[in-house]
Amino acid sequence: MNGILIPDERIINRIYLIRGQKVMIDKDLAELYGVETKRLKEAVRRNSNRFPIDFMFEMNIAEFEGWKRIRALDDEDKMGLRYAPYCFTEQGVTMLSCILHSDQAIEMNIRIIRIFTRMRELVLSHKDILAKIEKMEQQVMAHDVDIQQIFEVLKQLVSPQKKEYRKIGY
Repeated sequence: MNGILIPDERIINRIYLIRGQKVMIDKDLAELYGVETKRLKEAVRRNSNRFPIDFMFEMNIAEFEGWKRIRALDDEDKMGLRYAPYCFTEQGVTMLSCILHSDQAIEMNIRIIRIFTRMRELVLSHKDILAKIEKMEQQVMAHDVDIQQIFEVLKQLVSPQKKEYRKIGY
């Protein structure tokens, strides 16, 4: 492999959350693979049986408009996005390696899959941390209830209690 000099952050910044899935857009993948978006889409259409809905889907109009607003596209990008793009999940990106055979596409595909894997590992490690934090919060809340009860008892002990005395004599 000849080593493509594209920082991982540039690839990570091209992974979007659409329909609750991490996906990459056809235009970004085509650029990373060194092919025209039109050619990438043609290859996908020729091999449509390799791309079920959980591997690839096309954005609907609302998703497309929302994505364009988030992406802050310049005029050149807007011209290239007349049609809703294809969104490729991690499995779809893997399948692209079966239909794109250039050295750059293969090398970039390996890098993208490694990045997806690292992201998944990070999410899993964060889930463990979040579970521990949640457990600690529950313990603190239980302690809060206990502390409230202690304060109530202390208030009762400290507050002057009015005792009613019987009058003796007149």
